[in-house]
Amino acid sequence: MLYDRFQQEAIDYINQGHSVIVSAPTGSGKTAIAEYVISTCIQNKVGVVYTAPIKALSNQKFRDFENQFGENIGILTGDVSLNPSAPVLIMTTEIFRNKILDEPKSLEIYSWVIFDEVHYIDNPERGTVWEESLIFLPKHMNILALSATIPNIDKLAEWIQSIHNKQVKTVIEEKRPVPLHFFFQCQNEVVDNINNLKKLGAGRPNRMTNLINYIRQKEGLPCIYFVFGRRRAEELAMELYSYNFLTEKERQEILSLFDSLCERFDLKHERSAQTLYSLIQKGIAYHHAGMLPTLKEVIERLFTSRLLKVIFTTETFALGINMPSRTVIFDDLRKFYGRYMRTLKTRDFYQMAGRAGRRGQDLEGFVYCRVNPARINMEEVKRIIYGRPEEVRSQLNSSYATVLNLYEKYKEDIYKIYPLSLHYFQSKKYEQKEALRLIEAKLKLLTESGYIENGSLTQKGQFAKTVYGYELILSELYEQNILEQLDEFALGILAAAVVFEPRKNQRMPHLSKAARKVKRVCEEIHEKIKKLELKYRIYPLSKPTYFHLSSSIEGWLRGTNFDKILQFTDTDEGEVVRYFRMAIQILREIKDAEVASYVLKEKIKETIRVINRDIVDAEKQLREG
Repeated sequence: MLYDRFQQEAIDYINQGHSVIVSAPTGSGKTAIAEYVISTCIQNKVGVVYTAPIKALSNQKFRDFENQFGENIGILTGDVSLNPSAPVLIMTTEIFRNKILDEPKSLEIYSWVIFDEVHYIDNPERGTVWEESLIFLPKHMNILALSATIPNIDKLAEWIQSIHNKQVKTVIEEKRPVPLHFFFQCQNEVVDNINNLKKLGAGRPNRMTNLINYIRQKEGLPCIYFVFGRRRAEELAMELYSYNFLTEKERQEILSLFDSLCERFDLKHERSAQTLYSLIQKGIAYHHAGMLPTLKEVIERLFTSRLLKVIFTTETFALGINMPSRTVIFDDLRKFYGRYMRTLKTRDFYQMAGRAGRRGQDLEGFVYCRVNPARINMEEVKRIIYGRPEEVRSQLNSSYATVLNLYEKYKEDIYKIYPLSLHYFQSKKYEQKEALRLIEAKLKLLTESGYIENGSLTQKGQFAKTVYGYELILSELYEQNILEQLDEFALGILAAAVVFEPRKNQRMPHLSKAARKVKRVCEEIHEKIKKLELKYRIYPLSKPTYFHLSSSIEGWLRGTNFDKILQFTDTDEGEVVRYFRMAIQILREIKDAEVASYVLKEKIKETIRVINRDIVDAEKQLREG
């Protein structure tokens, strides 16, 4: 295979036994380097771990690599375990971090770890997991880290070198193999020079159909249209209902493919699949996190078949999933970051824009930004597109489970761990001081609450160290013997409530007697936890339990079909599946706690078996795919 300059440079370093971080634009071919490491490890009969930031990406990589490398590939995510002793093991970064802390021996056969999308280290919710994986990485493992363009890649390498005492090479590629050409729709006109935006007359709203007509005339299809809201994706797709982008032959092909995929994934009678049918026969679709995972997969396959011409989608479509198109459209250049609406980060913009331009097919990719001068000024538009990508910054905030695992191993030396972090490496003195105070505060709370006694973890501490993210609420329930007393149904209700996060103004359904009882106990416990966290100035506060899915999961546990249980909630169907899968994951973590009783383990096994069926069964989706 003929490699590009940056790919060959990375491969040369790998052959010399070095760890490598690669920073290159989206769509430039970073995966080829990962494939080289995988095929070399298989030849040399050594193991390699491949970590990805989201389960959808882990699943896609499993399929891609299984096609290439056959039975050498396994996957381990919270809800899937296929061929888990394979020499090439794909997992989410959370699972990898947990293995490092809980069962490091299981990683002895793996010589390499590939961190895909390593810039995720500055994700506020989940960046800590990447950082901890790098801090505690077993000494015998080499790193291949792949990243979108980041300006401080050398500093990242310097930090890893400083804590692991081994050389980390950096490889930087600035150029895209397919250059991007930018256009702007403003006041309902399309221009390709940002400076001409100021000269356009005022007051005319941008019409989406005008833009699509323009792109169609310029032979710019297929096209990915990025929006920052699920409903918006569906509404815009419906706005194109009167269009038809397909020839009769293509229409027959796409419907035949759609039907066979719906058959395979058991979607024939799903209302959401039937709704999409009328759009798909015209070459149009939408794709977002609220959809059933199997239906999203069907849409992805239709898109890779090149028969879908316009897809309206949210930004997760840009994350690592290899689906390039000729054109990308941005519905807006502003989105919600956490709780605030703000302009897009340059790095996020290029993660999405990078889907434009298919290597080997297009000479250039086309990116259209819809600009509303009342919502965004031209300086901000210029900053997003022509500014320097943001540096990666640490978001370290270790969970109670991590603190307990480290305390068990290092005792009072736990405070020597923090100076190994990227946070310490990047931070000012007062930030370092506050981070250390937070670790100390968590240890004090854990000691006061009986997780640590006389320098050792108590039984409650042993339990808490295995349930990442929901430690305190579940451990208090465990200690008070409440988990033991719950039946299979109540355990399912509890698990769903622990993981669920309601959207703004979401309604709470009528709760059964069993759900009300669990809810009351959880609220009392959470109140005590909150008081302690406020006392020790620990933030963010532990998440409360939310019982919005109680009726749905009760119905599901009683064998009710999926369509029926959706009537008990205003949560999107894809989210319901996702939360049920997360509930399974947390139940597995409780079951795997060594201190959990045989009775509790058996009850949980049964709860998992009943939840994990039909559309919720993620393994089934992979096997049938």
